Amino acid sequence: MRDPVAWTRGLHRTFAVTERRAGLSGALVDLIAPRRRTHAAVVDLDLDVFAGEIVGLLGPNGAGKSTTVKCLTGLLQPTAGEVRVLGLDPWARRTEVVRRVGVMFGQRSQLWWDLAVREAYDLLAAIHRVPRATYRERLDALATTLELTPLLAKPVRELSLGQRARCELAASLLHDPALLVLDEPTIGLDVGVKRRLRTLVRERARQGTAVLLTTHDLADVDHLCDRVVLVDKARVVFEGTVPELRTQLGGQRRVRVRTADRPGDDELAALTRRVRSPVRIDGDGVVEVVVPAGRPVAHVLREVLSVVFAEDVSVVEPTLEGLLADWYERAAEGTA
Repeated sequence: MRDPVAWTRGLHRTFAVTERRAGLSGALVDLIAPRRRTHAAVVDLDLDVFAGEIVGLLGPNGAGKSTTVKCLTGLLQPTAGEVRVLGLDPWARRTEVVRRVGVMFGQRSQLWWDLAVREAYDLLAAIHRVPRATYRERLDALATTLELTPLLAKPVRELSLGQRARCELAASLLHDPALLVLDEPTIGLDVGVKRRLRTLVRERARQGTAVLLTTHDLADVDHLCDRVVLVDKARVVFEGTVPELRTQLGGQRRVRVRTADRPGDDELAALTRRVRSPVRIDGDGVVEVVVPAGRPVAHVLREVLSVVFAEDVSVVEPTLEGLLADWYERAAEGTA
């Protein structure tokens, strides 16, 4: 069995949080006897990321995603448990680890704002000790793929959000990392830039790079991820493929049938009895039937077509974004 490029076992990370009292008297008391509590950001987390695999780390805000990423990249020391990247402890061997890890934070920059993009790349290549010829070859390839050539002479501070995102991704790949960590990489970007970034990330994975992705953009997950890990309240609550996640979260498909003649109330009532599921019709004469869980779409469609004459048929799948939004809401209410 192959070894993961990065893994955690029983990862646990806590923080001391100060709770402020209200009012002037509360502030004075806090000066003398501050009230502190321990907050668990990550609890007993096991995670594997293999070469050539794109893993999505998902969860609501405060679930522990960024804390996990910071432990993997050596920015935070775990309170308990083990973390390894390429067999090394990223906290104890941070210098060695960061030379093999590429990181892109969607809301932070690793490029120096007062430098031109090419100068910032030159500096990063020197920091990572990339041979000059190799660096030029990689930069040429990345500039072609991400259309960076017109941007290389521009100061980083003058780049638009989309331009900076492309430059940041190239910066994270200049040293040919074995692990690529993407933390909200497409936040605020337009469709065209997202497409370029996703294409390059998929290509890197095909070449053997392990990719860990945290995002709230579920289109990134649908387009990229081979496997997802869902965390909530600092713990893993699901691990599997995107189709398995859809099944786990529930959600129902719908059959939509555009009819030549609008069915009457009696026909709709008869259809409801036959499919044993809610049926509605909109103003355009489209009949919509909810497919009961565990029942094949073909069975429901056959019942519908026995009652109405169809001009067009479509099956609407629940979106991952909608399913997760519903799950987050139930989790916040304690009913998930």
